[in-house]
Amino acid sequence: MRSLRTTRSLVVCVIAAAGLVATVALAQAPAAPQPAFQAVGTMRQLMIDIIYPTSDAIFYVDREPPKSQHDWDVLRTQALTMAESGNLLMMEGRARDQKNWIMESKMLIDIGGKAYKAAQAKDIDGIRALNDSLNAACVVCHYQYRPGYHRRKPVIEVK
Repeated sequence: MRSLRTTRSLVVCVIAAAGLVATVALAQAPAAPQPAFQAVGTMRQLMIDIIYPTSDAIFYVDREPPKSQHDWDVLRTQALTMAESGNLLMMEGRARDQKNWIMESKMLIDIGGKAYKAAQAKDIDGIRALNDSLNAACVVCHYQYRPGYHRRKPVIEVK
């Protein structure tokens, strides 16, 4: 009887120890690798090739207002691209800081998302209503992070 109890106790201890070892091993297992994002363009390229053209589509919507479904689709794509560019600005290696830079990048996402929804709804007034917010987001960000922005000396005319 005593031998049976000892055997059972030994089996229970071995199972408990195995469970403990498995738990510790799982806790120490390396985390799954995170996807590696790879920046392709420079900040200048992002601004010139993506952000300026997409923001211009919003800023200057009245120059050639969308008339056809194709025009609305193009505007919707521009708005979505502008919104997603805010995510590109927050990528590691691009974010200048974790406070204002991130906040202003999120403003671009928010405004672009609203422009996307307005374009989906073919709401030209909704697009127009975003102009001041978009301008403010651009100016505030450029003032903080673009060297020389609004700090240039005025040109003096020589007579």
